[in-house]
Amino acid sequence: MEKLNILVVDDEPGIRAGVKRILEKFEVDYPFMDEPIGFNVVEAETGEIAIDFLKNEKFDIVLLDNKLPGIQGINVLEFINQNAIDSKVVMITSYASLELAVKATKDGAIDFVPKPFTPQELRSSVENITKQLFLKKMTTKLNQAGKQIRFQFLSLLSHELKAPVNAVEAYLKMIKEKKMGVNINDYIPIIDRSLDRLNAMKNMILDLLDFTKVESGQTAKNIQDVDLVESLKLCIATVKPLAIQKEIKISLCSENPVIYKIDQTDIEIVFNNLLSNAIKYNKDGGSVDCCIKEEDKIITVVIKDTGIGISKEDQKKLFNDFVRIKNEFTQNISGSGLGLSIVKKILLNYNAEIKLESEINLGTKVIITLQK
Repeated sequence: MEKLNILVVDDEPGIRAGVKRILEKFEVDYPFMDEPIGFNVVEAETGEIAIDFLKNEKFDIVLLDNKLPGIQGINVLEFINQNAIDSKVVMITSYASLELAVKATKDGAIDFVPKPFTPQELRSSVENITKQLFLKKMTTKLNQAGKQIRFQFLSLLSHELKAPVNAVEAYLKMIKEKKMGVNINDYIPIIDRSLDRLNAMKNMILDLLDFTKVESGQTAKNIQDVDLVESLKLCIATVKPLAIQKEIKISLCSENPVIYKIDQTDIEIVFNNLLSNAIKYNKDGGSVDCCIKEEDKIITVVIKDTGIGISKEDQKKLFNDFVRIKNEFTQNISGSGLGLSIVKKILLNYNAEIKLESEINLGTKVIITLQK
């Protein structure tokens, strides 16, 4: 359990002991938290001792009495503010006045608890601050994650687009300069290679667009009854030209409708990604077997290929963002490393499960489980 550090600064031993007794067994919990947050309480009887603690330790919350022997609480607050110490300060005082409240607020105090206070008043103030600290921490994490995603996007784009753009440029210069003569048929191979490079770039851009839509959650969902069998048939027809090029046979064992409430675009993204992978990473002359079954309101979708397979170690990271399995079999296969990540993110929105079974050189089977 995470614990926040609290420094209670008060010259009255009874107050310090009371605060410690109230807070050390207190926990803050909300549905959006993974686990409750507790508290470690440290005591300081003077402002000077408090400043020594603040110089050497990190305190999330400071409960600060103003009237202290020696320097006053307001001076401790000024020290915290002047030294940019990241602590939330609550003034605890029976000498509260408008003038003190204004000065303390200017110096960074975020709450007041007047003496004498009840346990509930103290817990309420600490609970509100704890929630603020938690949300600030989550916001920082999201911002950092956003920066990392943007960096990965730029790295991926610069790396993946540079090579094909250079290749297409070189091929076009060869054509322009008639390096292979005047017979147009002699240029067909390099035109085909250019088209392959452009197609790979197009697919990567589509993956990036799908990824950003899923990550942002801004696309409105059109949830409706969808026949998964018909959707899979449509996606099979879409990838059929790629399969024909590699002489891969695609079969579908299901004929009867299987209805599930889902966004049509979402399920097509899922099927297209899985089918594309089953063909790209297959062997020439291989096969892809698809099946959709429904039993006791549980729908199972299976897509099985006879491809190169994936090692146990690589399977563990396969659904992460920007992951591409690199080995002697995949070095000439283009991709963004986002396809399966997108698939998993979409399925999570429907509380669906996806798992993968694979062996090197024996193929891969992907199993999706949907509950009605």
